[in-house]
Amino acid sequence: MTAKLIKGTEIREEILEEIAAEVKEIKEKKGVVPGLVTILVGANPASISYVTLKIKTADRLGFKEIQDDQPEDISEADLLAIIDKYNKDDSIHGILVQLPLPKHIDDKKILNAIDPDKDVDGFHPVNVGRLMIGGAEVKFAPCTPAGIQEMIVRAGVETSGAEVVVVGRSNIVGKPIANMMVQKGPGANSTVTIVHTRTQDLAAHCKRADILIVAAGVPGLVKPEWIKPGACVIDVGVNRVGEKVSEKTGKKIAILRGDVDFDAAKEIAGSITPVPGGVGPMTITMLMKNTLNSMKYKLGMM
Repeated sequence: MTAKLIKGTEIREEILEEIAAEVKEIKEKKGVVPGLVTILVGANPASISYVTLKIKTADRLGFKEIQDDQPEDISEADLLAIIDKYNKDDSIHGILVQLPLPKHIDDKKILNAIDPDKDVDGFHPVNVGRLMIGGAEVKFAPCTPAGIQEMIVRAGVETSGAEVVVVGRSNIVGKPIANMMVQKGPGANSTVTIVHTRTQDLAAHCKRADILIVAAGVPGLVKPEWIKPGACVIDVGVNRVGEKVSEKTGKKIAILRGDVDFDAAKEIAGSITPVPGGVGPMTITMLMKNTLNSMKYKLGMM
């Protein structure tokens, strides 16, 4: 039987509707809305495209959204001063610096300068520590892992006691989602194994997973025979493997493939995310949710 598709596009709409309703209610009762500032340095086309989507989403939800564009040659000191300004601005609840930054600026220094209570990306060392401790200490989970967990829960997949295998050990996806799934609480309580390029017999580890989360950045890495029948497969990979001409527009568009052989895997797995349209749409969605939660922390609502 073909696997159930876990569609990020549909789950995104559910969550955005929930956020919009909550923003409207808080605005009516307390007269405030979430404030998000996105700082873009330079004119990287991919960054501009991504930031534009964030702006549109924030506007749709009724956020106060500030797009702060800075020139490529801005000094590190000036960029730090801008962050300090927003750290002190009570109307701003989330600060996001779009990466990559120019080579003359230290990414780590910039990200670490953001107030941890406004770090809605969840990358500040303080928030990484909070995530490790778990429970009530957690304020902001990194957006892509948070989206993954949300998809698993909303798809009705049982996580308590489940064998979870995470393929990939990045600081952005692999490590945080593994940590989140092993914590006590809903959508977690799992037994987690992290595997990577140096793991011996990678296939055997994947084969025993009830929930297989693949974030390796290698197209088609996970073969169908590596998947346990009925498993939930979350494919985080978005790999550009070529181009094709769009039938609708006549323009060239990228051909995207995940880290899992989707066509074969969907005949074995119980549920699976497509690429595109799976995990990708969830990242900005969870950024918006983190920004809303930041405001609620400030208002004493969480």
